Amino acid sequence: MTQRTDVVVIGGGQSGLAAGYHLRRLGIEHVILDARTAPGGAWQHAWDSLRLFSPAQYSSLPGRLMPVQPGQTYPDAQHVVDYLADYEKRYDLPVQRGVRVEAVHRDGAFLRVATASGDWRARAVVSATGTWTRPFLPAVPGRREYTGRRLHTVQYQSPAQFVGQRVVVVGGGNSGAQIAADLAHAGIGLTWVTRRPPRYLADAIDGRALFDHATARRRALDEGRTDTGGVASLGDIVAVPPVRAARDAGLLTAKPMFSRLTTTGVEGFDGTAAEVDAIIWCTGFRPALAHLAALRLRGTRGHIATTGTRAVDEPRLHLLGYGDWTGPASATLIGVGRPARDAAREIAELLRA
Repeated sequence: MTQRTDVVVIGGGQSGLAAGYHLRRLGIEHVILDARTAPGGAWQHAWDSLRLFSPAQYSSLPGRLMPVQPGQTYPDAQHVVDYLADYEKRYDLPVQRGVRVEAVHRDGAFLRVATASGDWRARAVVSATGTWTRPFLPAVPGRREYTGRRLHTVQYQSPAQFVGQRVVVVGGGNSGAQIAADLAHAGIGLTWVTRRPPRYLADAIDGRALFDHATARRRALDEGRTDTGGVASLGDIVAVPPVRAARDAGLLTAKPMFSRLTTTGVEGFDGTAAEVDAIIWCTGFRPALAHLAALRLRGTRGHIATTGTRAVDEPRLHLLGYGDWTGPASATLIGVGRPARDAAREIAELLRA
């Protein structure tokens, strides 16, 4: 069975909800298709100790401030899940759960969105599937030989998984630092390895400043001024309280990346070897865009070519929330609102035409 609507939003996490909010405000008929069976997007799968980089009031979607979490300056993941569930209900957003989009096809004047439960024909599509379902694992020599536990950030929950074990955490970004700090505070046998020495942002900097910096960079580029270097120019790790405490206590001493994996552990570039029970790869993600493959869109490095959020090769398609290439800080709660608004306005113009 094929159903019709003006806009199909693919993904019911924070980006999909922000798109739904603005489409609803403009009176545009739409549906939000979400593969997950419960609200909250990827936040419902986060590790137990995860905290936002910003206070609640600076971590809000458009139209609805996130409530302060009692006793917490930086809210935890469950607080975000509760907020997203409330947001969806408050604005009566048309989310259909447990619907996995398999592909998007051109179909004359429409785009056809194929799912296992039937197709949708729409005049425009917003892809907001994020990155959580595409964890990146680097091609390290010996990776097929290693017989210990191998996990990615998406599979980490708490130090209770590693009691009495020797654990290597790989990655010098926020997830690597936060998970390493979590294990260090719990007394787990930790080795933290990074490709370059950790670069902490100044302790006073959190997500508020990062969003402002990303926005200023986008404005400078749009106006033809000098590139400020973006958020990455400030550092790689936000020193949230648990990370700061572990660092100041001398528990977060990063070692150079190892050269290869062995059957039972790791081997350094200097030839030294260490036995390891588990390796946690905090090595990032790639955009989840397989459902757009049939459109054959141009792009580089896993990114589809866009003008703002609109795909260059398919003006009926917008991409939202994948990172700075789809809007400044658009992969964050506070950052996705503006590009979602811009995408909705462009879609409204398209529909009028």
